[in-house]
Amino acid sequence: MTTELTGLSAHDLLDGYRKGEFSPVDAARAVLARIEETEPHLNAFVRVDAAGALAAAEASARRWRRGEPSGLLDGVPVSVKDLLLQRGGPTLRGSRTVRAQGAWDEDAPAVARLREHGAVLTGRTTTPEFGWKGVTDSPLTGITRNPYDTTRTAGGSSGGSAAAVAAGAGPLSLGTDGGGSLRIPAAFCGIFALKPTYGRVPHYPASAFGTLAHVGPMARSAADAALMMDVVSGPDPRDWSGPGPAAGSFRAGLGDGVRGLRVAYSPSLGGQVAVAPQVAARVREAVTRLAGMGAYVEEADPDVTDPVAAFHVLWFSGAARVVQHLSAAQRELLDPGLREICARGARYSALDYLAAVDTRAALGRRMGLFHTVYDVLLTPTLPRTAFEAGAEVPRGSGLRRWTGWTPFTYPFNLTQQPAASVPVGFDGSGLPVGLQVVAARHRDDLVLRVAHALYEAGVAGVAPPVTA
Repeated sequence: MTTELTGLSAHDLLDGYRKGEFSPVDAARAVLARIEETEPHLNAFVRVDAAGALAAAEASARRWRRGEPSGLLDGVPVSVKDLLLQRGGPTLRGSRTVRAQGAWDEDAPAVARLREHGAVLTGRTTTPEFGWKGVTDSPLTGITRNPYDTTRTAGGSSGGSAAAVAAGAGPLSLGTDGGGSLRIPAAFCGIFALKPTYGRVPHYPASAFGTLAHVGPMARSAADAALMMDVVSGPDPRDWSGPGPAAGSFRAGLGDGVRGLRVAYSPSLGGQVAVAPQVAARVREAVTRLAGMGAYVEEADPDVTDPVAAFHVLWFSGAARVVQHLSAAQRELLDPGLREICARGARYSALDYLAAVDTRAALGRRMGLFHTVYDVLLTPTLPRTAFEAGAEVPRGSGLRRWTGWTPFTYPFNLTQQPAASVPVGFDGSGLPVGLQVVAARHRDDLVLRVAHALYEAGVAGVAPPVTA
């Protein structure tokens, strides 16, 4: 029963509770046992709240026995990335500079919505320090590893969440994405993740990385992610930048299929990106299947001249702002790579920043026009599969920063578009490959619809890892 429960989706768990086949307490115990089993190998959690999770599960079980579940996720185990406030314990953000003492009596908006809907919060997942890079290791928690090969990285910055979901340590997790931080680890760990349209999931406290930073769901399917979006996407008065209530349920239209959709497939962003052959092959196979399902697919490259210089100005400036209050002694405790980018970010001028904003606006305009022709854009999520754990860039690559191997992800943080990573198979080493689905701003429904069609056709989804 334990193994079976940790392999179930959120939808399956809820169905089992409804039928009385098992209870939220059974599910919580199974997930906590799975965390205990895998954690020595993966290091996906900063903190596990077994007592709190079991108490919440018992309360949920009583509600289900009365036939009165309190919300859409009542009794479903969910983990939360340790960048998002969760009352009852410190949010350490992967840093030795954050003091654990304090009241810690406030939830981030999305965490509050999870509680309101009866979710069982199991623990806090690992992040690189302040979420600054595309892999998950930090001076505070060490290295988080990939469930498919523990010598490889889980990706980042939501690497702990991705590793947990992939390993069966809960069907859902809440993460963040400022340059790919949901999609990168989802691709490396073989799960689904959605970076919603900016602001669709409210964010408080506001990220120092500004309007690059999105909050979103990580799951084993698009259907589970859509369910989670219906919970966490409600507006919150603390987030002044939110777009207002969603037009309807994210589950509505999920099963409408792809027939008639206009799909652009860009295998390399117009030759700008060198993609590993096996990654390219898995992505192309998935795209071909979409065409067979009735979508109008053509190869077409958006006008995305690599905006990495502008992204660096915005990202490094944000990092400098994060650590601005730290003393010289505290800065010595930081990840050395973070110290480097903070020093660089502090040297930018206001004019540098505004020029980057102009570049961003121009890219957003071009993508807006692109989506008047195409409903969705498909690319690889990443040009390669997971590399060695503990390194910011693949050894021997000649790259300096994590943005060198994530050219498909950060452009769509600049444009604030919804984008998801969908697992579409393995490379020859048994490592997952991700397909990225991108749509125009506020068309999260199309991203979820295309991804769900791939799952329904058996194209998306990969076998769970045997590691751990």
